[in-house]
Amino acid sequence: MASIGIAILFFSLHSLFEGAQQTSSSSNIYPGSSLSLSQETSPRSWPSTSGLFEFGFYQQGSGFAVGIWLVGEDGETTVWTAHRDDPPLVLSPDNTVELQLSNDGILVLTSERGHEKLIIASATNGSVSFASMLDSGNFVLYNEKHEVIWESFNHPTDTILGGQTLPVGGQLVSSLSDDDHSTGRFHLSMQTDGNLVLYPANADNTSADAYWSTDTWQNLTLHLYLNSTGGLLTLINTTSSEVYYVINGGGDDDLAKSTTVYRATIGVNGVLRVYSHMIGSSGIPQQPIIMWYKPDVPCDVKGVCGFDSYCQLNDIQADCLCLPGYDYVDLNRRTMGCRRNYSKPECAAGGKENTSFSDIFTKENLTWPATPYVQTTMTMEQCNRSCLEDCNCEAALFDMEINTCMKHKPPFRYVRRDRGKSTIAFFKVSIESRNNGSNPPSPLNAPPTVVIRSKKVIAQILVLTLGLIIFSCVALAISGFYIFKIRVLRYKRLTEVNGNLGLADEELALRVFSYNEMKRATNGFKEELGKGSFGAVYKGALNKGKKLIAVKRLEKLVEEGEREFRAEMQSIGRTHHKNLVRLLGYSAEGSKRLLVYEYMSNGSLADLLFKAEWHPAWDEKVRIAVDVARGLLYLHEECNSPIIHCDIKPQNILMDEFWNAKISDFGLAKLLMPDQTRTFTGIRGTRGYLAPEWQKNTPISVKADVYSFGIVLLELVCCRRNLDVTVRDEEIILSTWVYKCFVSRELHKLTVGGEEVNKKSLENMVKVALWCIQDEPALRPSMKSVVLMLQGITDISSPPCPITMSM
Repeated sequence: MASIGIAILFFSLHSLFEGAQQTSSSSNIYPGSSLSLSQETSPRSWPSTSGLFEFGFYQQGSGFAVGIWLVGEDGETTVWTAHRDDPPLVLSPDNTVELQLSNDGILVLTSERGHEKLIIASATNGSVSFASMLDSGNFVLYNEKHEVIWESFNHPTDTILGGQTLPVGGQLVSSLSDDDHSTGRFHLSMQTDGNLVLYPANADNTSADAYWSTDTWQNLTLHLYLNSTGGLLTLINTTSSEVYYVINGGGDDDLAKSTTVYRATIGVNGVLRVYSHMIGSSGIPQQPIIMWYKPDVPCDVKGVCGFDSYCQLNDIQADCLCLPGYDYVDLNRRTMGCRRNYSKPECAAGGKENTSFSDIFTKENLTWPATPYVQTTMTMEQCNRSCLEDCNCEAALFDMEINTCMKHKPPFRYVRRDRGKSTIAFFKVSIESRNNGSNPPSPLNAPPTVVIRSKKVIAQILVLTLGLIIFSCVALAISGFYIFKIRVLRYKRLTEVNGNLGLADEELALRVFSYNEMKRATNGFKEELGKGSFGAVYKGALNKGKKLIAVKRLEKLVEEGEREFRAEMQSIGRTHHKNLVRLLGYSAEGSKRLLVYEYMSNGSLADLLFKAEWHPAWDEKVRIAVDVARGLLYLHEECNSPIIHCDIKPQNILMDEFWNAKISDFGLAKLLMPDQTRTFTGIRGTRGYLAPEWQKNTPISVKADVYSFGIVLLELVCCRRNLDVTVRDEEIILSTWVYKCFVSRELHKLTVGGEEVNKKSLENMVKVALWCIQDEPALRPSMKSVVLMLQGITDISSPPCPITMSM
């Protein structure tokens, strides 16, 4: 530990020496120098020596603010703002806005209109000789001895840069939005007890409000330090200069050795991230890469959604939704929370509720940390009824694992939806508000009740009703008979035209074949096309060889009756999509199960990528990726019953005569026996394409297919398998190697030699694949988002390192 402290001390001294060199070599800013928004000939900023950072006026909304920003290829990144909560500076013909280092050493902002003056920086312990914007991102005032007497590093806003320290008692406060850098809703506090904690801005800074911390509360004098050369974020003991706690282990070794700018920023959504900006050959920082972030899930941020609303993950983004009985305070700013949409009646004597005006709305998997005013053991039905009858109860949270009912009063804070929680929340709402009304009905305005007492009238009503029912039944029977006859005639005509095969018209139902028919069609199952997870596939022909088919002979099926198998086949047969291999019919005799598919003349994607002498061009790869994504989107979201494939891999992606990609073997996963081990690990799927949740005994969702698709996408880009022991050690695991190439901006290494690739398209494909193989299912995008990203319709943010790679 002492050696690490010496190393940190060395880096500190090195930073001071580097700052002194920059001071002597940079264009110093002397008293009398100024920046102006009004005069076109006057500069608006003072750059650092290399031009990495600039200090001056930057655009904020329709006005301007004074701050420091990092110049980059994708735009400016603001790292510090002076007087961030003041309104933006507005430029007009009758107003001159000027920033000047006065002769008495004060950096002051002046405005002619109203003669306003605002001090940006001034020294309290000596006179100012000159100022300088350093390449570290620090704006500094010096005295005549070249000693620092004021620096922006001592007054951080939402960011600390490499070489910067957040001292004991210091804090970073998030911005209100990406375009408004005024004080936001979250802050990072370096507490006096040695604990580094993330809180909502308006909280009491108690443990109940914290949503992430280093848990280093031991009354130590610690400060937060961001290494300027390796992105190492640490807590350091200020008395001994020893590293007490390492928050993240820094970046890739290649990054650490290159010229890189590091920054730690608390985002507008409350997530603390460490970014690296690699400086390109042009001397301008490239697009930032996220090296580390906490918390891992956006909904873990307390306060990301306001009062009386709850946070729910939508793909990888946090979405704020109102609780039952509440509406948004501001529909355009959903994070501001919600308010009750009905007037709560007064409580009666004894705290009993008038249940005629109230109802219960149920929400599953909700949770919040508030302490209930009543907590007791009871059944779910008792909990529901108890809250409905209790005037003070506006919500009850029932824990199904321990059969505990917890009653709560508003306001509701830090509510989130966690599908891993076995909870049911009961929310009390007014009956009228649930039916889009506002107030309960008044008994005085209720319509009069009509009571019929005449037996003759009652008899007439019964006879009339019975007559209508009999007439309706007869009409329906006659209509049904004629519709049936018409359809039978139409079917006979179609069978005459199509040779009674039932295969030429795409709209016909699945045909049931006999086993002998299929034996003759395949010439005794002679020509085997391949062998997969579900059995062997044979080539066959119908209609005297005019229609080619592929016959799959299923093996090791789950024990089930013929009726259940036929129902499952009909369900699969109803899935029609141009990127799914079409099921034409089936055979089910005794224990023999055969499936009849359309014939795919160009084999599988695996043959094309791993066996063929030539590989598809880049545009063909993009088209294949979109075809497979559209097919999965249909299975997940667009067919009648959502289907999880469970075994997406190149061998199950087939190519038709026009080289269109189609997914095969969908809907068959639940037909396999649980002890199937020939090509499977765990319960479902193929080794190398399995999502991590298969090994964690957690519920499986469509996101398992998204993970497998991500691996296939990487194999499609590189034309090699995910695991290949014939290459160099660092390239054996494809997903790990791809991420390293992405971080180091060396994606050209992934392409096949001589292949012409659109660099932007290549980067987008890699980004999509890396998002798909995230370890946490909630971080993976839906297939709908994948299709939009592959088509270039939506932007793609830089993906973090998948957890399984960084462990």
